[in-house]
Amino acid sequence: PSETGEVHQRKEVCHWPCRCPPVPACTPGVSLVKDGCGCCKVCAKQSGETCNEADICDPHKGLYCDYSDDKPRYETGVCAYLVAVGCELNGVYYLNGQTFQPNPLYKCLCVSGAIGCTPVFTPKLAASPCTRVTGRKKPGQSICGRGPHKQLQSTNYRLMSAYRSLPLVLKKKCLVQATPWTPCSRTCGIGISSRVTNENRKCEMKKEKRLCFIQPCLTNILKTIKIPKGKTCQPTFQLPTAEKLVFSGCSTTQRYKLTFCGVCLDKRCCIPSKSKMITVQFECPNEGFFKWKMMWITSCVCQRICSVPGDIFSEL
Repeated sequence: PSETGEVHQRKEVCHWPCRCPPVPACTPGVSLVKDGCGCCKVCAKQSGETCNEADICDPHKGLYCDYSDDKPRYETGVCAYLVAVGCELNGVYYLNGQTFQPNPLYKCLCVSGAIGCTPVFTPKLAASPCTRVTGRKKPGQSICGRGPHKQLQSTNYRLMSAYRSLPLVLKKKCLVQATPWTPCSRTCGIGISSRVTNENRKCEMKKEKRLCFIQPCLTNILKTIKIPKGKTCQPTFQLPTAEKLVFSGCSTTQRYKLTFCGVCLDKRCCIPSKSKMITVQFECPNEGFFKWKMMWITSCVCQRICSVPGDIFSEL
């Protein structure tokens, strides 16, 4: 009730039993969710769009329905972002909910410290879904399948790097999936690479990190690496002696003779092509021990495509 004692009746937006239209095809980046009535699949409302009890805001983007401007009924609201941390990409800080385009092919969104991207260019829509049939019909007549006429969207965009398929392995009733490891965060010295995988006891998608060591930071690396006569590249090399690894002020308890990726006299760069995973233990002064998984390089390949570390669009 308001201060004057008047009672404002809210409009009923949910009706039972449920009567649902065909499931819509949401544009890339828009969540397909169940409406607020618990009935039908709908495309979630986005930031700035009107919402109500039935038309819910996109929950996967941290949106909620703000009814503050619809006093005293509080019947219709506007989708807005919850207050949360922003994102950082290539040294640029973005606010939570901010849309940006760091690459011509992708449009990205910052949501609570995570960045999600969708293709900017959607492929051409397919031709008419109607199919020609043979039999008793007039010349040139076509018969369409059941349901409304829809223009089907091509799935070619799924072949783009943001939609690449994942390697699948079945382990203990868990369909193991894993994205490729990201490039090492440093071109020399110990860096970090990561991936998303569900290879764990609970079969849950989690971010996994490992150490990577592509090259030692040497002032003149060409003096250390001997390139054979007649060649322009030396794909791999090793230091003369095994050494302890230093990370965050802590050193490994063992010495390792690692294989590093080499250099080229031309503009090519050498990157790991085959590797395995090992576990290394670090000892910190007066702080105890900790363990990290680490990439152990077994072979490298030299190529002309050289990307900047941490560039998520390097494969484009």
